Amino acid sequence: MEQKLMELLLEVAPGIDPKEVKMESRLQADLGLDSMSGMLLLMEIEDTFQIELEDTVRFETVGDVCKYLCKHKAT
Repeated sequence: MEQKLMELLLEVAPGIDPKEVKMESRLQADLGLDSMSGMLLLMEIEDTFQIELEDTVRFETVGDVCKYLCKHKAT
C-alpha cells in the first residue's frame, strides 16, 4: 500500500524527490502539494483503492493517508 501511495504522489506531483518522502512528511509543507495536486491525489486514492473518502477527511502527512487507507480500504 505504501508503495502504491508513493506512485500516486509522484504521479500527481512529479517534482517530488522520492528519497524525501517519509511517513512523517507533510503533504503541503514538506512535499509541496498545492490544492490542485492535493485534489488529484484524493481522486487517485479513491480510484486506486476503491474507497470513497469522507468529505471531512483531511490529511496532513503521508502517514495520515496510510493510516486512513489501512482502516478504510475495501476488502
